[in-house]
Amino acid sequence: MKNFFRILVILLLLTAYTTKAENFDETRFGLGAGASVGINESKDRPFNLSFGALFRQPFNEMFAGEFSIGYVPLSGETYVTSGQGKYETNLIPIDLKLLFSPIRAKSWYPYLLGGFGVFNYDAKTPSPVADAQAKDKGWAPYFCLGAGIEAALSSNFSLDFHASGNRSFTDDINGEYDNPSIYDGYWNLTLSIIYTPWGVDGDSDGDGLLDSFEDQIGTNPDNPDTDGDGLKDGAEYNKYKTNPMVPDTDGDGLKDGAEVDDYNTDPLKADTDGDGLKDGEEVMTYKTDPNKADTDGDGLKDGEEVLTYKTDPLKADTDGDGLNDGDEVLKHRTDPLKMDTDGDDLNDGAEVTRHKTDPTKIDTDGDGLKDGEEVTKYKTNPTMKDTDKGGVDDGTEVAKKQNPLDGTDDYGKKTLGPQEIGAKIVLEGVLFETGKSKITPASDSILIQAYETLVAYPNMEVLITGHTDNVGKRDKNIKLSQDRADAVKTWLVNRGIASSRMTTKGYGPDKPITLNDTPENKQKNRRIEFERTK
Repeated sequence: MKNFFRILVILLLLTAYTTKAENFDETRFGLGAGASVGINESKDRPFNLSFGALFRQPFNEMFAGEFSIGYVPLSGETYVTSGQGKYETNLIPIDLKLLFSPIRAKSWYPYLLGGFGVFNYDAKTPSPVADAQAKDKGWAPYFCLGAGIEAALSSNFSLDFHASGNRSFTDDINGEYDNPSIYDGYWNLTLSIIYTPWGVDGDSDGDGLLDSFEDQIGTNPDNPDTDGDGLKDGAEYNKYKTNPMVPDTDGDGLKDGAEVDDYNTDPLKADTDGDGLKDGEEVMTYKTDPNKADTDGDGLKDGEEVLTYKTDPLKADTDGDGLNDGDEVLKHRTDPLKMDTDGDDLNDGAEVTRHKTDPTKIDTDGDGLKDGEEVTKYKTNPTMKDTDKGGVDDGTEVAKKQNPLDGTDDYGKKTLGPQEIGAKIVLEGVLFETGKSKITPASDSILIQAYETLVAYPNMEVLITGHTDNVGKRDKNIKLSQDRADAVKTWLVNRGIASSRMTTKGYGPDKPITLNDTPENKQKNRRIEFERTK
């Protein structure tokens, strides 16, 4: 027995110099021998040489199943209770075990084991057995608990040593009863040689690739990370599909390991988010997010900001004008690098959000004043050409030293007079384009008088009537006269006269003031009249 333990120690020491690890994830077979000692009522229980065979199938890195069969002789010299002589019993155990290995090293792993089985027992001596109640042969179930260690000798062979306690559910093994509730069993120490028939390749560096395959693809079988990029060769080849020989597969300036572990970018794409910048440039140079095409959320991709518009991809509003860069470029067509694109002394954001002016036009309403002058200096409306609706645009009023906020000074104070209710006034000089309702510029002077009259007499209400000569069809002339009366009303409304103070009516040729016998008389009949109704 001493020689057995010496051999065991020598073999275990040899495993410390192993250079290749067995493939512990493969199916394995083993043959072993060891020492067994009985657990029963005998006083003297020597060790006996036992034998066994096993079949081991891993489920994953932590668990494996094992089927085993063995031959275990047990013996004892003197019974404790009866004092009779020695006994000899042969056991043939058959069991299933579960192996649990929480620690896995390169070339060895320890494990705990537990399982159930049955054994056949055959008591050779004494015969008949010492106790009349005992059976000298039969089958009995048992359970086992223990621990062991397996260490690789080569890529195909390993050495396994385990110790286990095996407790049966019978007290018949040694042929004597001490107490029916205390069952017989045995302790077992076994040393086995394990053979892995399909483990011709090992994984020396534990990177997930067999050594022969690493030789085939050119990686180093003794270095789990051949290219030093932070990813094991097996993970690169099998999981990420990157090149285990090149630290930066996609050439974006980031190592594959950094892409996977630190930045969550695609190590196979130089530009993960498709924004026009390489992942490495985003991380190292521009500090943008390589997983977001638009880091600052301004509506422009990071690459567009950097390469095309020269804006800051980390600032939604590069020039600080109150508009984000994307809106400036895509919506308002302003310069995202200038606060005041059109140079009107208002920043673009204020023009768009507050004043509703055009940030690309220095004079939105075309009145001859910059938008900024109107807002800050003259307090006029930069979207209205004639703020006071007096008939003269703001720029002209400013140039003439008039007040663009006071409509009464646009043309002076000339009126048509107060008029009596029912009085009719022909607005001589109100002219239209031939056959149309468009007022000609020559009509401004008389219309301004009508305007000044309504301003001067705020309680006055009028009926505006339109008339034509008798040339052409009556229906068309009726419509034309109505349109012309409406056009005059619109002219006045646009200058601030309340629409409710004016009504319109088109009479066409029905109410001439003279005969339509000469061109001059026809001209007189083509007219606009004011009639005071209140």
